[in-house]
Amino acid sequence: MSAISIQDVSVSFQGKRGATFSALSSISLEIRSGEVVCLIGHSGCGKSTLLNTIAGLQAPTLGRVICGGTTVTGPGPDRAMVFQSHALLPWKTCLQNVEMGVRHVLRDIAPDEIRERAMVALNLVHLEHARDKYPAEISGGMKQRVGIARAVAVNPGVLLLDEPFGALDALTKASLQDELLQIIERSKSTVVMVTHDIDEAIYLSDRVVAMTNGPDARIGEIFAIEVERPRNRVALTKDANAIRNREGLIKCLLDTQRPRTKQVSA
Repeated sequence: MSAISIQDVSVSFQGKRGATFSALSSISLEIRSGEVVCLIGHSGCGKSTLLNTIAGLQAPTLGRVICGGTTVTGPGPDRAMVFQSHALLPWKTCLQNVEMGVRHVLRDIAPDEIRERAMVALNLVHLEHARDKYPAEISGGMKQRVGIARAVAVNPGVLLLDEPFGALDALTKASLQDELLQIIERSKSTVVMVTHDIDEAIYLSDRVVAMTNGPDARIGEIFAIEVERPRNRVALTKDANAIRNREGLIKCLLDTQRPRTKQVSA
């Protein structure tokens, strides 16, 4: 059974003057348990809208999303979200920010378990030394790691990431990508991530879903990244499958027409 089943989902919004804007049209996608899937496409193609629909933050106009065998009707503890903005409370320490996330999602657990979960999550992102620092006292990359820690602290079955590294410099981004892969390996979470970065998508993903331009955005092509894990960033630049998929992604994103959905593999 798929961890996430997106079944003929369309999403429309009502404009200020009464006009209807169709963001997504007839999106269907099956995501396997433990799979890492990246959504990629031009700005405004509905990537974040689709992610929000999986998260339960946006109801589909038509169709449905099923996670773990249950139809998504709103946010739930089985799904955790990491946004591009770290969204940390500046008056709380790193540890307190993570604890707050655990407390909000898992309301019935004891304070000692909240603290334990928060510390384990900070250890996963190598920030145990910064537990008592405030957001103003740490770097942008560290803030984003706290945001990731807050998400994984609740042990979600599904981890949703909306361009979590988009505002970071290249070296910091590469470091956090490696940490994210380690976290995914340990947690066995199913991951859906929005990105604009082709190389990031190929490095992280089992499959990359390229979306067409909106309105009425659809799935254009699906690229299978058949490269063994753990992956080596340098070796990936010479891997035939990765090179072929990178070329295919560039062509797909440059093409203004909507190709039919197809699976690209070795």
